[in-house]
Amino acid sequence: MDARDLLHLAWVIPALPAAGAVVLLLVGRRIGEPRAGWLATTMMGLAFLASFVAFLALRSLPGEARVDVAANVSQGYTWMKVGGLSVDFRFLVDPLSSTMTLFITGVGTLIHAYAIGYMHGDARFSRFFAYLNLFAASMLVLVLGSGFVTTFMGWEGVGLCSYLLISFWFERESAAVAGKKAFVTNRIGDVGFLLAMFLIFRNLGSLGYGSLERAADLPGSTVTAIALLLFVGAVGKSAQFPLHIWLPDAMEGPTPVSALIHAATMVTAGVFLVARAHPFFEASAHAGTVVAWVGAFTALFAATVAIVQNDIKRVLAWSTVSQLGYMFLAAGIGAYTAAIFLMVVHAFFKALLFLGAGSVIHGLHEEQDMRRMGRLRALMPVTAATFIIGWLAIAGVVPFAGFWAKDEVLAQAWFRGDYALWAVGLVGALFTAFYMTRQVLLVFFGNDRRDPEVHAHESPWIMLAPLGALAGLSLVGGAINLPFTTAGLDFLAHWLEPVFEGVPEPHASSFAQGFLLSTVALTVAVGGILIAVSVYRRGLPDPERDPVAERLGPLARVLENAYFVDAGIARLVSGPLAAFARFLAGPVDRDVVDGTVNAVGESTARLSTAVRRLQTGLVRNYALAVVFGAVLILLYVVVRATF
Repeated sequence: MDARDLLHLAWVIPALPAAGAVVLLLVGRRIGEPRAGWLATTMMGLAFLASFVAFLALRSLPGEARVDVAANVSQGYTWMKVGGLSVDFRFLVDPLSSTMTLFITGVGTLIHAYAIGYMHGDARFSRFFAYLNLFAASMLVLVLGSGFVTTFMGWEGVGLCSYLLISFWFERESAAVAGKKAFVTNRIGDVGFLLAMFLIFRNLGSLGYGSLERAADLPGSTVTAIALLLFVGAVGKSAQFPLHIWLPDAMEGPTPVSALIHAATMVTAGVFLVARAHPFFEASAHAGTVVAWVGAFTALFAATVAIVQNDIKRVLAWSTVSQLGYMFLAAGIGAYTAAIFLMVVHAFFKALLFLGAGSVIHGLHEEQDMRRMGRLRALMPVTAATFIIGWLAIAGVVPFAGFWAKDEVLAQAWFRGDYALWAVGLVGALFTAFYMTRQVLLVFFGNDRRDPEVHAHESPWIMLAPLGALAGLSLVGGAINLPFTTAGLDFLAHWLEPVFEGVPEPHASSFAQGFLLSTVALTVAVGGILIAVSVYRRGLPDPERDPVAERLGPLARVLENAYFVDAGIARLVSGPLAAFARFLAGPVDRDVVDGTVNAVGESTARLSTAVRRLQTGLVRNYALAVVFGAVLILLYVVVRATF
C-alpha cells in the first residue's frame, strides 16, 4: 500500500468517532459508566492515530504532490447531481487539513479522557460522550471535505452538536437559553456561507476546492462579494464582532464542552474556512482589509471586557473571542501560516486553561466566582502548576508556545506595513497579560476568600493527566514553527507553503529587527503582568470590591456588560424587529398575502357557482346550447368571408 492509498482511506478519521457516537446512542446505557467514556476516548485516540498515519503518508510525497486535489481525494460517492451541479462526498488530505485533523483529534482525545472524571455520576453520562464523539466527527468532516458542500455538512454538524452540548444540562434555564442562542446566532452566519456557495457555483460552475485556482479570473466585485460572504459565515462560527455574543454564554455547558468548543472544534472552523478559501481573499482588493480590522477590533474589544469578569470560565471565554481576533488579523493581512500557527498552539493552552478551570470548579464543588477563591495553589498543586503554564503561554512569555505564535502575528503585521494593526494587537496583548494574571492571582494566590464550608481538593488522576500533557504542549508547542528560517526550524511554514503558494510571506530584514519586535512584544506582556501583580498580589480584602472596577468607575459596568452589545441586540430584537415581524404577520401576511389568496379563492367559488347553473341535466337545454353555438360559429364565418 503506497502513500496515495493511505490518503484515500481518510474517511476512516471521521468514521471512528462517528461510529462511537452511533454505538453510544444505541446501547450507551447498557455499556454504562465509565466504559462509555473509555469507548468514546478510544475512538478519538484511534482517529488521532489514523490522522498521524495520513500525515506521514502525505509527508512522504513531494511538495507539489501534497496539494494535488485530484490525486489526494479519498474514495467516496456522488451525493447528488442536479443539472450542472454535482456534489461529491469525498475527503481531501493536504497539509492544511492534515494539520487540522492532528490537533483536533489529539487535543480532543485528552478532553475526552478528562471528561470521564469530570462527568462522573452524571445521569446522562453515555449520551454526553455520544454527543462529544459526534461533535468531533462533524468537525473532522468539516476540515477534510473536498468541497464547500461537504465542509458545510460538517459546519452544520458542529452547529447542531454545540446546541446539544451547551444546553446539555437543560434543566438549568441559563444552559437552555445559551444553547438556543448559539444555534440561532450561528444560523445568521450560515446565510452568508450559503450565499457565497451560490455565487461560487454561478461563476465557477463547481463547489469543489479544485475550482479555487480560478478565483483570480473572477471580476473584482464578484470575488469580493464571495470573500465577504464567506467571512460572514466565519464571523458567526468563530464568534467575531458582532456575532460574538453566543460564545461567552457557551460556558454554561459542562467544562469539557467549553474546552472542546474553544480549543479544538467549532470556533476554529471560521479561521479554517478563510484559510481554505484564501484565493478569494487574495484576489479581492478589499476583503482582506475587512477581515483584518474586524479581527483586530474584536481582539481588543474582548480583551477589555475580560479585565473585569469574575466568573473563572467567562474570563477564558472572552479570552477565546480575543485570541480568535488575532487569528483573523493574521489571515486578513495574508499571514495564513501565522494564523494557523496561533490556532494550533491556542488549542494547547486554551484547552489546558479550560480544563484547569474545570478542575478548580470540581475541587470547589461548583464554585465559579473568582472572588470566592484564593490561595488554592497549596490545596490543588497540580492544577495550579499546569494552569500557570497555560497563563504564561497565553500571556506571551518566552519560551512558552503562545509567545512564538502571537509574536509571529504581530511581526507579520509590522513586516507588511500594517502598523496600525500592529499597534492595536500590541495593546490587546497588554490587556491579555493583565486579565490572565488577575485570574491566576485571584484563584491560586492572594488571600483565602472561600466559603468556610467549601473544602477544596485536588482532582482525580484521570483529570490531571490530560492537564499534564497539555501543559507540556503549551510549553514546547511553539517549536513547530520557530522564527529561525535559516536554521530550518520553521517547520509549519514549510509544511503549509504548498497550500499558500503565491502568497508573499515577508520576514525580518535583519536579526536586529526581528529581535527588537520580539523584545517589544515581550516587554508589553511583562508590563501587563506587573500591572496586575501590583493590583492583585494580596488578593481582595473585600470579595465584593475589586480595585480595578472601583478605579474604572461607571466604565466598569460598561465592561462587565460587554459594552451592552448583547443587551442592545436583545432590545432591538424584542422591540423594533419584533414590531416589524408583527406587522409582517398582521397587515402584510393577513391582509395582503392571505387577502389576495382568499380573494382569488372566493372569486373562483363565485364563478363556479354561476357556471354550475348552466348544468341543468336536461338534454334539450344542452341541444339548444349546441345549436346556439353552431349559429354563432356560422355567423362568424359569414362575417369573415364578407369583410
